[in-house]
Order: sequence, then structure tokens, then C-alpha cells
Amino acid sequence: MMASPLALSADGSLKLVIFDCDGVLVDSEETCCRISAQEARAAGMDVPDDLAVDTFSGMALPSIQDVIEQKTGKSLGADWAARTQARFVAAMKQGVEPIDGVYAMLEDVTKLGLPVRVGSNSSVEEMDAKFIATNLTPYFEGRIHSARDMGIPKPRPDVYLHAAKEEQVAPANCVVLEDSNTGARAAIDAGMMCVLLRKAGEEVPDWPNLFVIHHLCEFAPLLKEALKAQGRLA
Repeated sequence: MMASPLALSADGSLKLVIFDCDGVLVDSEETCCRISAQEARAAGMDVPDDLAVDTFSGMALPSIQDVIEQKTGKSLGADWAARTQARFVAAMKQGVEPIDGVYAMLEDVTKLGLPVRVGSNSSVEEMDAKFIATNLTPYFEGRIHSARDMGIPKPRPDVYLHAAKEEQVAPANCVVLEDSNTGARAAIDAGMMCVLLRKAGEEVPDWPNLFVIHHLCEFAPLLKEALKAQGRLA
């Protein structure tokens, strides 16, 4: 059986946009990674703050726990992920910034008539705190999905497949906006087109079904061009 055309191709059908959270909508990645690095150092793993994002970006807390335990040979305890998540939530409530251009981008995507959802390795509790702090809740209320709460973190594709199922849309009709290789792998393995938000000059994996943009202002025009090519916009 031939694979269905993907959502950004001229012979495809774009029906749903799914966003990662950290690093795509909310600038919380560095804060959470630094907290993870603090936890790692407390356990005896040498992770300086300036390498925190490179070390832990895109990883779910159970995966971070596995890395720390493997590197140190120490058990962090069954409640480590829950305790660290509580630190994340507390930090988000103290203040977090939206990614530059996020409000304009979301308005432009909304004008295209495309439904949106969020699929993240963060817990729903974390995302609620982040969205309240950044006034993003109205865009996503009742439409957020947590790989952590599902117990199946990225790079497994389950959270993206679940989001598509909730929207009653086939994976091939979805586009995912990601910023990490872990999340991009999850989207591609879900059978979806992935757009990767990556700073100019940064390394990009050589994977199929992957587009790259350097700023959020590029995202809605990409979707608009796809809809035009599909004959769904004048």
C-alpha cells in the first residue's frame, strides 16, 4: 500500500497543526534544563548550566532520570520525577516568556481556519502554568496532550497520534512544529510532516519529511502556501 501524501504537499490535505510547547510556544526550555542540570550535579553528574540545554533538551523527566542514574550509578528514587516536575511548575509560576512572535503566528494560523493542538513531554500541570503565565490558554484550552501524563514520552510518537485521533484527523493530514530532534523524531515516526524551528547555522538532522524555519514568522506563510497548492485558498 502506498503511503498517503503528507500535509504540506500539493497532493496532500492539511487539516491539523500540532505544536510542541517548550521552545516553540513558551521560552521555558532553558529554565527546565537548568533545573535538570542542578538535579544532575546534586547526584554527582557533571553538567554545567551552559550545557544543560544540549544535554536535556526535548527529554521527558523519566528519560532524564534514566540518564542521570546511568551516569552516576545512583538511584534518584521513585518520586524524583514528581519532585522535579514540582520544581518546574513553581519556576513557571514565577514567570516565563513566550517565544518571540508566538501571538502573531497563532493569530495567522487561526485566520487560515486550521485547528490547533499541543503535544508535549511536559505534564498538563506544567503546561497550564506556562500558558496562564503567557496568556496562551485561550488558544489551547482543552486541546493539550501530555506524553508525560500518558507515560509514553517522545521520541515515541504516541502523544502526536493521540492528538490526531482526538481531532479525528489522519496522521498524514497533520503538521507538527517542533524545536528538538527528540520531538521531530516523534512527529516523523507518527507519519506526520514536521517543521523544525532551529536557529540559523545550527545542525539539522538529515531526515525525510522535515522542513526547517528560523523564526515563527515563517510558519503561517508555509501553511498558507500549502493550502493554496491544495486548492483550499484563493
